[in-house]
Amino acid sequence: MEPQPVAVIGASLDLGAGRRGVDMGPSAIRYAGLDARIRGLGRAYHDRGNVEGPVVEVAEQGSADARYVADIVTVCEGVADQVAASVAMGALPVVLGGDHSVALGTVGGMARLRGPGGALWIDAHGDLNTPETSPSGNVHGMVLAAALGLGGDRFASAAWPRQSLLPQHVALLGTRELDPGERALIDDLGILVLTMSDIDRIGIADAMNRALVRVMGAAFAHVSLDLDVVDPEQAPGVGTPVPGGLSFREAHLAMEIVAEWGQLDSLDVVEVNPILDRENRTGRLAVELVASALGARIL
Repeated sequence: MEPQPVAVIGASLDLGAGRRGVDMGPSAIRYAGLDARIRGLGRAYHDRGNVEGPVVEVAEQGSADARYVADIVTVCEGVADQVAASVAMGALPVVLGGDHSVALGTVGGMARLRGPGGALWIDAHGDLNTPETSPSGNVHGMVLAAALGLGGDRFASAAWPRQSLLPQHVALLGTRELDPGERALIDDLGILVLTMSDIDRIGIADAMNRALVRVMGAAFAHVSLDLDVVDPEQAPGVGTPVPGGLSFREAHLAMEIVAEWGQLDSLDVVEVNPILDRENRTGRLAVELVASALGARIL
């Protein structure tokens, strides 16, 4: 069988983040050679262009507890449409962020077609705040809660079900910074969290296997890769760096295990900020991690 084609969807959005520049992430990842890398794996490559977000200078902030949420939802609706169209043509959707808010559109498009699914959330942060608990009002820190149907009416849309992900099929990996409201929600929902301390103790391979078991059995399996999960020494071009992240090889092994697992239905790669990067180092890393998730191997 020929490998599944890949549909790349950019989402040039930085309204959900606290620092500017991540809207240029899709261009940085493409510039680093994404198309050639994916074609080199024997996969057909379809670039569906960008879903464009408004710049902050012309956007309406709205309430301070969920800044720019109306414009963010509009962009995510466009992402959801592109994801659904990609799946309908038999392709694997790969969404390039943009800040992590774009994942609401990725999982929303999948859930529109298949019902609520599961997700492996590979991220230094939990993204499980709500407007009531967020210390910043930045929507990229609420996106997972919103996808679980817990963000409130401002995150609702006809483009996706109220709940796109099921908590019993969600696992966080690489986590090392959580707010009090996120810890409470994790306890309430029983979400599996494999912190960097857990990875230090059991190793990345065991941690990934535990996480993927949790994701299995849902209507679809999504992987959301925030580049801030990687240690800032290896991925400097992110807006919210946290020391002590995954090493270069741990990150690649995690993605290689995703490929071996063989159940990936959608992928997003987010939070690459070229303004903060060094010679597109983080953009190049994003390309190589996508390649690993799609089957690239040393031998």
